[in-house]
Amino acid sequence: MKGLTDQPSYIVELLEGGVTLEDVIDGHICEQAVVEKSAFVVGDLGALMRQHLCWQSLVPHVQPYYPVKCNSSPVAIELLASLGLGFICTNKAEMSLVLDHGVPPENIILSSVFKQLAHIKYAAKNNIQHLVCENEAELSKIARLHPDAKLLLQLTTEAHAAETSMAFGSSLKSCRHLLEAAKELGVEVVGVTFHIPSSCQDLQQAYTHALSDARCVFDMGVELGFNMNILDIGGGFTGSEFQLKQVETAVRPLLDAYFPQLSGVQVLAQPGSFYVASAFSLAVNVIGKKVVTRHWDTLAQGENNEDTEFLYYMNEGVYGPFGRKLLGNSIPAPSVHKEAMYASSLWGPSLDPLDQVVERCLLPDLSVGDWLLFSNMGVCGLEDLSCLSTAPPLPVYYTVSTSDWYEMQEAGVTLDGTIKNFSFLPISLLYLQQDTRLVV
Repeated sequence: MKGLTDQPSYIVELLEGGVTLEDVIDGHICEQAVVEKSAFVVGDLGALMRQHLCWQSLVPHVQPYYPVKCNSSPVAIELLASLGLGFICTNKAEMSLVLDHGVPPENIILSSVFKQLAHIKYAAKNNIQHLVCENEAELSKIARLHPDAKLLLQLTTEAHAAETSMAFGSSLKSCRHLLEAAKELGVEVVGVTFHIPSSCQDLQQAYTHALSDARCVFDMGVELGFNMNILDIGGGFTGSEFQLKQVETAVRPLLDAYFPQLSGVQVLAQPGSFYVASAFSLAVNVIGKKVVTRHWDTLAQGENNEDTEFLYYMNEGVYGPFGRKLLGNSIPAPSVHKEAMYASSLWGPSLDPLDQVVERCLLPDLSVGDWLLFSNMGVCGLEDLSCLSTAPPLPVYYTVSTSDWYEMQEAGVTLDGTIKNFSFLPISLLYLQQDTRLVV
């Protein structure tokens, strides 16, 4: 995963006899207690599988295409590929990764605003035909380097425009121009893609406008002789079952009206965070501590020592797995179950003022050497920031319970077929107890 790259060995710990994910995390913490106390990640493949079953249950008519940039863990890619997902790639490395895991080229879409020439050539060479296009400059490059491409036009939405200061996608008027230009250049256009951000407050209005505009683009494309058959409703799925139900409630009647099943249009979506966020947890170690006196205007219930704040320094920060904090995303505080709680903040090891991971939270009085566990860390780190850190990638320990593995097998996931690179290591309570005794 970004900032947490796996080693090529796909060893999965198979939890047997009542062993829980918490038991496994405690076991790895014990292992670290006698070595360097390095941060590590635990990936729960069962959580990923449960999200897939949730998606199939609530939106079975929408084919999920996973955005590789969200988390490029090879283990996650192989499992998602075995479940039949398509993939959204933004560069050559991502295309190569999914191709190496046996994903058919027809299940891959190359999507980025400005594509490097080498990436377009790589897509053409490997028969990846579906590309996203939103402007005439990209259209000209694609026509020259990949004339057999099948384009999805990126349509702008009011909801996305309100979230970002940068123009994103094409207006209806620009789409008409792009369709006419594609016709002149002999490039095929097959569909439309748009994006509604997860921060959107009025999903009904946002999807009504977006799908109405998409229908207009489809009609313009058909008028010009294109076979319009793919609709990609983008991402914006948080991972919450409640939010997915809200999206389904907003989208289903609109799809029935504008793109009924008898129309033959394939409906796609890009659930990235939805699949992987809850599947990964990050364990970090407290390496330093300060106590400062500050005045707070408001205090949360349960806080002690009104003027005291504990500053805890961890062995990972925003130049590693918490990189998304630099993009303005908040990092939830780790969960600690103790009664006495104090105003605290969490920092990375760099002493950089930017390296504040959590601005203010409630934590007990911790000591140097204590561990903190951050859940929902499946979308973390930034590939673009990897150059800012010379530290080796964090180890990733994958787990799956026996019950979740049985569900995967029922879904068609097999060791001798769809996932050939997995090797299971049975983990029982007796194994953990013996391992703990050895560590102590």
